[in-house]
Amino acid sequence: MHMTDLQSGRAHLSDFVGLVACGGFSYGDTLGAGNGWARSVLFDPRLTEQFGAFFHRPDTFGLGICNGCQMFAALAELVPGAQAWPRFTRNRSEQYEARLSLLEVLDSPSIFLSGMTGSLLPIAVAHGEGRADFSTQGDAAQVVRAARYVDNAGAPTQRYPFNPNGSPDGLAAVTTPDGRFTAMMPHPERVQRNVQLSWTDGPVADESPWLRMFRNARVFVG
Repeated sequence: MHMTDLQSGRAHLSDFVGLVACGGFSYGDTLGAGNGWARSVLFDPRLTEQFGAFFHRPDTFGLGICNGCQMFAALAELVPGAQAWPRFTRNRSEQYEARLSLLEVLDSPSIFLSGMTGSLLPIAVAHGEGRADFSTQGDAAQVVRAARYVDNAGAPTQRYPFNPNGSPDGLAAVTTPDGRFTAMMPHPERVQRNVQLSWTDGPVADESPWLRMFRNARVFVG
C-alpha cells in the first residue's frame, strides 16, 4: 500500500490491524531521513487523525524498519508511549553504511521480539542516518530499548564498525511500554534465511532466527 492510497481515500487504516513501514529513502531524504514521509502525515489533518486513531486502537501493532524507523520516530507524538524515542540522524562516520552487524536482543515488551531476549545475531544494516539522537527529541533515561549493537565479544559498543552509526550504548531498536510498536534501524526482513547471514551454526538452507519476529506478529493477531 502506498501513501497515495491513503491520501486519495482508496485505503483507510481502520481496515488494518498491522502497519509495517519499510526502508527506502522516502522523498530522497531531502528533509532529513523519514521526515518527508512523516510530514506527509502531520501536514494532512485527515491523515494525522487516521494515523493517530490507528496507533491508539488497542488491537493494532506496528514496525518501522530503517526509513520506517525514522518515520515512526518523527511521528512519536502520535504513538502512545513513544514520547521518549529519539530521532535518528547522520551516522558518526558521515557516510552510508551497508554491512552485517551483530545485534543483541534486549529484554523488552516488544511483541516482535518475544522469546528472543539475549539472542546475539548478525543483521543487515543499510543507512546513512541511523544514529539515535536524544539532543532534540526523546529521553535516553526513559526510552524502552529493544536491541543494541555489540562487538565480537558481545559487549555493547560505540566502536566503529561494530556500531555502524555511533548510537549511544549501541542503541538499535526502541519499543513502546506495551510492546505494540517497535522501531529499528537494522533490516530483519533481509536476513530471514541462514544463507543471508555472515555466519550461522545452523543449516544454511534453514530459516534464520529473525523470521520469528514476523511469526510473533501473527501470534499477536491471533
